[in-house]
Amino acid sequence: MTTLIEARDLRKRFGSTQAVDGVSLTVNAGEAYGLVGPDGAGKTTTMRLLIGALSCDSGSVIIGGHDLGKHAESARAMVGYLAQRFSLYVDLTVIENLRFFGEVRGVAGAPLDARAAELLHFVGLAGFETRLAGNLSGGMKQKLGLATALIHRPQVLLLDEPTAGVDPVTRQDFWQLIIRLLGSEGIAAIVSTPYMDEAARCNRLGFMYRGRILTHGSPRELTANMSGHVLELIAHPKDRARELCLADPDVEDALAFGDRLHLRVRQIEGVVSRLPSALSGGGVMVDRLRPIPATLEDAFISLLASSGKTQ
Repeated sequence: MTTLIEARDLRKRFGSTQAVDGVSLTVNAGEAYGLVGPDGAGKTTTMRLLIGALSCDSGSVIIGGHDLGKHAESARAMVGYLAQRFSLYVDLTVIENLRFFGEVRGVAGAPLDARAAELLHFVGLAGFETRLAGNLSGGMKQKLGLATALIHRPQVLLLDEPTAGVDPVTRQDFWQLIIRLLGSEGIAAIVSTPYMDEAARCNRLGFMYRGRILTHGSPRELTANMSGHVLELIAHPKDRARELCLADPDVEDALAFGDRLHLRVRQIEGVVSRLPSALSGGGVMVDRLRPIPATLEDAFISLLASSGKTQ
């Protein structure tokens, strides 16, 4: 495998805040790495260190064999970057934005026109060439941002929360584009996201919290350690059910997932045998209590709890 992104021990402080604290990661060609965590975890700062928009206090970044600290232009030439907030020119049309960023990246003339047409078709914006970028919907803006990031055929793609604020259908469409890029062009991508359903689409993940990556692994690896330790409970009233569940000595936590609770337990059998009667005796109606596979949300929250990082 060809390693296209390698970050070693990245650190960045803003005043008294250690925004990034020893982050290391590698991403290979054809692979999507998900940088996952809540707001304030340090995801965006890490992305800006990887693109060189911020300088590291310490650590190093290698992009396609080029040291970002020593050969910044060569490294950046290999990267396409989509910022968290829409950063294109709202008073330029779709095609004008593509041509501008293409020329900035050294693509011009007939090759630029051909690449722009190819990308507009790829992201689903063909026919919108003359629309002002400021008049696009949120999802269309993100697709235009992706097209401009790809205009110079980068080998590395950095996407900072690319689907924030867009509707579920657009999120699905956007991820289909990313998956096609990974398969057809062999790029390496880092995608930061707070959404666990998006994280599950990545080849590997880094769970990030307070500037540190707590653990790495594939989605399957990160949930495997919790196998046999999660129960799904549907019961009413839910708040009373949660209170009674937490009173059980083998229930470590009870988290709301929509209309149900996920119970993180030390062992399944004793809890399953005790809880129905305890809940019924407490005035709770139980619709369902069953073991389920752990989700990434379960794994992340369990990791925070075991690390003593829950608030």
